[in-house]
Amino acid sequence: MARVFVTGSTAGIGRETARQLLEAGHEVVGHARSAERADQVRAVLPGLADVVVGDLSSLAQTRALAEAAAAAGPFDAVVHNAGIGGGAPDKVLTADGLERIFQVDAVAPYVLTALMPRPRRLVYLTSGLQAEGYAEPDEIEWGWDGMQAYADAKLVDLVLACAVSRLWPDVVTNAVDPGWVRTRLGGPNATDDLGPGAETQVWLATSDDPEALVGGRFLKHRTPLEPNPQALDVELQERVLTRLADVTGIVLPR
Repeated sequence: MARVFVTGSTAGIGRETARQLLEAGHEVVGHARSAERADQVRAVLPGLADVVVGDLSSLAQTRALAEAAAAAGPFDAVVHNAGIGGGAPDKVLTADGLERIFQVDAVAPYVLTALMPRPRRLVYLTSGLQAEGYAEPDEIEWGWDGMQAYADAKLVDLVLACAVSRLWPDVVTNAVDPGWVRTRLGGPNATDDLGPGAETQVWLATSDDPEALVGGRFLKHRTPLEPNPQALDVELQERVLTRLADVTGIVLPR
């Protein structure tokens, strides 16, 4: 039995990931952005060991969430699932002065990774749109197009996963494209079912299958894929980590 922390577990792929983990007999700590949503997911998934609360669009709340999650651990695995899509028509800045998609989808998993104790396994959700992303650190937030902002943030997630895998060889770290899943984020026209969209994350977080214990990969439905070449560029990884440290004031431990 593993103890797993899943961010963004009140709905969609995150909640399905938590449900599958519970069904398999694992201990799960969920995450909600508000106390109200925490109560809602507790009602739907009463087997959760705990639900920690923090709004990932706030650096202060993300820091506090890292502390609360650490207190709810230790964890065998952390699944960085939380994210928002690129459907908004206008650019939105958070109270921290960061573009909201970038902060929730990319900055928040960096902060949690840097501040929480290292688990044995890390799983970062990215997207097939990472292939269209651009991770040049000085231009991550340049201009505005919702879907491009989403693609860029998801590429940064992949860059982060590859960097962490390189820097923390004792942690099995992978990134997952769950597919275009029919959720509120994916929309009604999405082509993929919810269950398979969560299954790879559950496998990577808990399985003793030798294939699940190989890190440094980008997978979809358990199948390794070729990532955007930017994600494998070590010099770019280091510049992205520097940018994330600059905007958060938090340096990833080496």
